[in-house]
Amino acid sequence: MYSSTLKGFVLAVVSSAFIGASFIIKKKGLRRAGVNGPRASVGGYGYLLEPLWWIGMITMIVGEIANFVAYIFAPAVMVTPLGALSIIVSAVLAHFLLKEKLQKMGMLGCLLCIVGSTVIVLHAPEEQSINSVEEIWALATQPAFLLYTASAVAIALVLILHSAPRYGQTNIMIYIGICSIIGSLTVMSIKAIGIAIKLTLEGTNQLEYFQTWIFGTVAVTCIVTQLNYLNMALDTFNTAVVSPIYYALFTSFTILASAIMFKDYSGQSASSIASELCGFITVLSGTVILHSTREPDPPIITDLYTPLSPRVSWYIGGNGELWKQKDDDGSPPSFITILRPDYFK
Repeated sequence: MYSSTLKGFVLAVVSSAFIGASFIIKKKGLRRAGVNGPRASVGGYGYLLEPLWWIGMITMIVGEIANFVAYIFAPAVMVTPLGALSIIVSAVLAHFLLKEKLQKMGMLGCLLCIVGSTVIVLHAPEEQSINSVEEIWALATQPAFLLYTASAVAIALVLILHSAPRYGQTNIMIYIGICSIIGSLTVMSIKAIGIAIKLTLEGTNQLEYFQTWIFGTVAVTCIVTQLNYLNMALDTFNTAVVSPIYYALFTSFTILASAIMFKDYSGQSASSIASELCGFITVLSGTVILHSTREPDPPIITDLYTPLSPRVSWYIGGNGELWKQKDDDGSPPSFITILRPDYFK
């Protein structure tokens, strides 16, 4: 038992290291791709031709596979909180490799996100045992979860079609919100696929059920959507902020989806529910601190004629004789020249 749990622990730590590093590698690839064409944040797909981005993508896939296998050997209450280690990895690597400075208050925000998410998961109820894809299909088609799914898809479509084109470049919550909401549906589908694979390897073929293929289609669609908008978020905002906010929101929506689908909280005690509420508040506080202390990324130069130095403004006095030079930042004039009336004669 202990050797199995140890394997799960090691796999979870390895998973977090790979996923955290993938954020940095992919962003470096996005930056390289943005030099030669449209950036991902404005709808460009040049990063698909960038080898460094694919290295980051492979790194993330390896991390996700390790995370998936970790759930086989260890309980979720241990594996899920360890996912917060990816935040620390990405923040540290971004500080040294991307020169994205993490302020002291930003470090506090990271800590709050980690602590809050850990409290939520540690007080979450145990998962019920599922023995077939058909059982998950019955849970997924119950009215409560269908309502959640419809609401999640509707909100995601509003964010994608209305909010992203207008506010995606200035509001970090747009892109990450899409990833997190869709991600909760991804996890439910991935869990069904995992059970199908496990039962098939044990001798009970689940591929003959149409539900397995529906879950697979939903998972692929959601994963592609997540990756697209995650790339936009990484290409637009500071990595040290994207990682913890994405982790916090993704964890929150996933727990909510799981609670609705599996009715996990029906037997919860008042103390456990109160602890989870405190965890949500802690995560929210950390998210606000991180967002408020974010260093703005440098502006994107889209015009070859954009001036690289501060602009200069000239002012003429009422008598036409006094000229001043003044910088944009409101600094005092560097010199004042008095022109004689007969200068232009």
